Amino acid sequence: MRATAGIVETDRGSLQEFAALESTVRLYCRTFDRVFARARGAALFDQDGRRFIDFLSGASVVNYGHNNPRIKRAVIDYLEDDGVLHSLDLHTTAKLAFLRKFRDLILTPRGLDYRVQCCGPTGADAVEAALKLARKVTNRSTVVAFSNAYHGMTLGALAVTANPRKRASAGVPLEHVLRMPFHGRLGAGIDTVQVLRAALTRERAVKPGAIIVETVQAEGGINVASPEWLRGLSELASAEGIPLIVDDIQVGCGRTSDFFSFERAGIRPDIVCVSKAIGGIGMPMALALIKPELDLWKPGEHTGTFRGNNLAFVAAAAALDYWRDDALARQVAKHGLLMRDRLAAIAARHPEHCTEVRGIGMIQGLVWRDGQLATAVSRAAFARSLIVETCGPDGEVTKLLPPLVIGADELEEGLAILSEAADEVAAQAALRPAIRQTRQATSAP
Repeated sequence: MRATAGIVETDRGSLQEFAALESTVRLYCRTFDRVFARARGAALFDQDGRRFIDFLSGASVVNYGHNNPRIKRAVIDYLEDDGVLHSLDLHTTAKLAFLRKFRDLILTPRGLDYRVQCCGPTGADAVEAALKLARKVTNRSTVVAFSNAYHGMTLGALAVTANPRKRASAGVPLEHVLRMPFHGRLGAGIDTVQVLRAALTRERAVKPGAIIVETVQAEGGINVASPEWLRGLSELASAEGIPLIVDDIQVGCGRTSDFFSFERAGIRPDIVCVSKAIGGIGMPMALALIKPELDLWKPGEHTGTFRGNNLAFVAAAAALDYWRDDALARQVAKHGLLMRDRLAAIAARHPEHCTEVRGIGMIQGLVWRDGQLATAVSRAAFARSLIVETCGPDGEVTKLLPPLVIGADELEEGLAILSEAADEVAAQAALRPAIRQTRQATSAP
C-alpha cells in the first residue's frame, strides 16, 4: 500500500471521513492518526495490519492488556448465556459476583471496609459523587484541591482540576475550591501539608467539606506524593474532621504495583474514586468506595441510567483474579525499575534537554525543558510504531503507561523505540541554533 506523508492511502480516506462526520472535540486521534482495527496484549493494529506498541493503554484503562484472553472469555460466556446486560441498578448475579470478589480479594486482605457505590461509567462521575457526598456529610461547600490536579471535565470535577485551559471550557465560574500546593510544589524544604494546616487553622478560616487528592498526579506531570506527605495529609484531614477523597482513577488497579496507589502510605481514605482499569478490558465502569459511616445517601440522590454495566462487572471480576497473589505486583515493580533505568539513560545523554525522570511502578515520565520537544518525541515514536503521549501543564513530560501484563521483550522493544525517537529529536534540537545562525549570515547585507 503506497504511503503519503506517513499515512497510507486507505487511512487517509478514512481520516477525511472522520473529519467530516465527527466533532472537532476529538483529541487523541489527532496525534495518533491511524484507523485501528484490532488489538491484542500490548499492541494495536491499524486497518492495514501495521503493529503499534501501546504505551498509552487508553490512559491506563487497559492495564490487563487489549482483549486479555482470560477476561474476554468470561465476557463471551456471559453473553452466550443470555446474561443480563442492562439493569439500571437492579440486583444481578453479575454484580453480586463482582462485589463478593472485590471484597474477598481486594478489600478484606487490606483491612479496608468500604461500601461500593456504582456510579455512571466514567471516572468523572465517581468524582462528582464523592464531592456531593462529602458536602452532604459535612454540610460544607468548599473543597481543598491541589496545584496541577486533574479530576475530570464535568463541572464539579473540573472545578477541582487545576489546568487553566481545561477550566476555561466550563463557561461558568468554577467556585468553592481552595487551591493548595501539592507535595514538592514549593521546593524540597517546604512541607506543603503544613501550609495547608496554617490555612485551615488561621483565624476565621472556613473549614472545607472535603480534601481531594491524587497520590500520583498523572495528567499533571507524573508528580508523586511521598508516603510521608500522604500520611501527614491524612492525619490533618482526620484531626480537622474533613473527609479525605483519593482519586485513584488513573493510578489505581495496580499501576503503582499495589492495587490502590495509597497503600504504600498506609492510609485509609474516607472515599476512593476508582474507574478506568477496574473494567478489566476497557468496559466502562466507575466506583466510589465509601466508609460505611459516611454512606448517608438517600435512595436515588446520585443516580443515572448506566450505574453498573453488567458486562463490566463480569470483566472486572475476571480481572481481579490477577490479585489472588502478588505476582502481578512484583512484575509491575520490576518493569517500573526497567522503565526508569531506560529513561534515566536518555536523560543522561541529553542533559541540555531533559531535566528529570519521574514516576512509580509502571507510570513513568521523562521531563523535557520544552513541551515542544516532548511533543516531537511522541511524534517520532509514533512514526516508529510506538504510541506514547505527553502530560504536564505544558505537555513537557513524555508519559509511559504500558499494559501491566506486557512481556519483557515487548517492553524492551518499546523502550528502544522511545530511545531512538528521543535521540533523533535531541539531535535536531542541537542543529537548530547552527541552522539559525547560517540563515542569519546568508541573509545579511
